Amino acid sequence: MLVGTLLTLLLSFNANAFYSTAIESAVQTASNESAVINDEIVEAKKLDVSAVNYYQKDNITNQIPYFDNRFRLDANIEEITLIFYRKSGSTPIILIRPDGSKIRVNNFDEEKVQWFDDSTFDMIKIIKPMPGPWQAVGDILPQSQILVVSDVKLVVEPLPEIAFSGETLKVEGKLINGNEPIRTPHFKDVVKLDVNFYSTNNSLFDNFGADAIKVTSFRDDGYALDEYANDNIFTGEFVLDFAPGEWQPVYFVKLPMTTRELNQRPIVLQKNPIEISVVQSDDVEKPHQLILTIDSSFVDPNSLVFQGKFTYPDRQSEPFSIMEDSGVTRTTTITNTEPGIYRVNVNAFGQSTTGREFRLVVPEFSFNVEKALELTTPMNMKDGQPLNIQSADDFIVDLDEDIEEAIIAQQQAKSDQDQKIILLIVAANIVIIIVGLVLFWIMRRK
Repeated sequence: MLVGTLLTLLLSFNANAFYSTAIESAVQTASNESAVINDEIVEAKKLDVSAVNYYQKDNITNQIPYFDNRFRLDANIEEITLIFYRKSGSTPIILIRPDGSKIRVNNFDEEKVQWFDDSTFDMIKIIKPMPGPWQAVGDILPQSQILVVSDVKLVVEPLPEIAFSGETLKVEGKLINGNEPIRTPHFKDVVKLDVNFYSTNNSLFDNFGADAIKVTSFRDDGYALDEYANDNIFTGEFVLDFAPGEWQPVYFVKLPMTTRELNQRPIVLQKNPIEISVVQSDDVEKPHQLILTIDSSFVDPNSLVFQGKFTYPDRQSEPFSIMEDSGVTRTTTITNTEPGIYRVNVNAFGQSTTGREFRLVVPEFSFNVEKALELTTPMNMKDGQPLNIQSADDFIVDLDEDIEEAIIAQQQAKSDQDQKIILLIVAANIVIIIVGLVLFWIMRRK
């Protein structure tokens, strides 16, 4: 009995100590947020940061014991949002208040409770929860934590000052608790991180009046550009395959019950610095010349290397690369295989004038090789023999003779056709007369 009493006092002391720490953390967080806002006014590169508060790491308040699932809520809590991670496909949990009453997913006070249930977690928001020991009943994961959500934000590295249309950027971000990242691997199943680009509607740029574009979603699953799964580093693959101009990046942190936004400073997306042209060959034995012209305004032309492929009219493809040349132009050859449409796809790798490494896709280039005209009968040939042109009068006489012969032939053909028609009409009439006579003879005998 004495041991139980001491244990209860110890748990209560730990919980109260936690909430005192939480209050001090909240005050410090508010101070930090105010400082961040001031920094944003002074310097646009500073990011606004807020926190996600955990319970202290002990076996009672934070790490939920597997066969116990008990936690304590203090009396000074006005509002709390809890996340419980459970086995995939299991039914939502049941919360038991300190007085023994239950809160279920289909039975709760809608004025005080909001509940979002997923296949792997429950998110529950409670206004003025009952103070005291609570219990969660369900298939809660042994490694699960009671996560108290207050203000989730994403901290990302700023985008480069010089970016290019067609470029692909790798951007990393972290979900934070003050200055500490969220370290719960399951949290990636709760949150969704999207990035949209909005036109600043600056009439000086090509993207004036353009619609918003969803650029990417951050991920922490070890696929695409994300290096390691569940390392709490979220990676976004920014494929900037849209119009150059001035764009406003907006990051969305979407939770089941709330959405947060992070606006970064606008960036100017420069035009693709590579232009493709071709010099077509008129000789089927000679190749076409492909020319890559580099705009050196924002890139170091000597740093560029190219990898791509040619696609021929018969849809056969051939890879190529250009690595050793320097200067603002690169050339290579394309085999002249046959008439038709040739397509060129190129990837470029290099450095900007600020020394930043980049990779980009050049817009597809195509050109059409037309089939050469061949005269089967040259004008100076007739019936396969050379035409002896003596004078214009002789040519006109020959032309008149040809026309007259054609008219006579046409008239003869028409005459033959008319004779055939007449013979058919006569034969048909004879048959009709004979049939009529036979019928008359038969009727006469009857």
